[in-house]
Amino acid sequence: MSGSKCARLSAALAKQVLDSVDSAVPGAPQVINLLKENGKKVFFVTNNSTKTRKMYVDKLSVLGFNAKEDEVFGTAYCSAMYLKTVCKLEGKVYLIGSNAMREEMEAVGLQQTGVGPDHVLGKQTDWANVPLDPEVKAVVVGFDEHFSYMKLNRAMQYLTQPGCLFVGTNRDTRLPLEGGQIAGMGCLLQAVETAAQRQAQTVGKPNHFMFDCVASQFGVDPDRCLMVGDRLDTDIMLGSNCGLKTLLTLTGVSTVADAEAHQKSGCAERQGMVPDYYVESIAELLPALQG
Repeated sequence: MSGSKCARLSAALAKQVLDSVDSAVPGAPQVINLLKENGKKVFFVTNNSTKTRKMYVDKLSVLGFNAKEDEVFGTAYCSAMYLKTVCKLEGKVYLIGSNAMREEMEAVGLQQTGVGPDHVLGKQTDWANVPLDPEVKAVVVGFDEHFSYMKLNRAMQYLTQPGCLFVGTNRDTRLPLEGGQIAGMGCLLQAVETAAQRQAQTVGKPNHFMFDCVASQFGVDPDRCLMVGDRLDTDIMLGSNCGLKTLLTLTGVSTVADAEAHQKSGCAERQGMVPDYYVESIAELLPALQG
């Protein structure tokens, strides 16, 4: 590809790029562990809201990553921090989400209601007057395997009240899995937004707040950070939004052809999805770290 963006990261260039940064985001265990041994700060950021920070550390450890709890930034944790530090919420949260989100909110002193099934009961006239907790001052929407019409309706009722905050974890509409894909969290959020006729503030990638969360706790310099990820619309866009160097790994859903299309589009927003560099796999950084 032409221009300074989206360059194939050669072995010679890899060491130069790594020397220019202090922080990176996830890759293969050997690369991550070697980055730390070479004095780099490493943070793991994810839009998945179904796990707490501790759960992620346990999972990463099993996979061979050397990770600590304060290095993990998932949307369950970031949502709680957004309500606590930015919104300074005083009141309860109506939570469409997981037990992990409940735990992260409780860990920062936020009370919640709503986790678990909410079955359809009564008639439509009853639904229009569904019981509401008067202490609820915010609605938060994350991935919820128990999402239902009653939850959608209850969220709408809360959001029609003056001053009720509206937060979503992320807008990913599809979640790639091994062997296929499923509907993403963004589909649930769009349903609530449509019913409430309001737009939520999201905290996950590519929103700036996710990096702000890291920067505020560790004092990292954006000019010395490298964002590594396999999705152009979340990982690379987050890096662009925050002024970070960006590296696309071709082990996920995004391709070089996708990046080329964004680069040639002439659209300023799509330029944010063009990485500075790309590699087939994060493992290609190993020679630069071992040399």
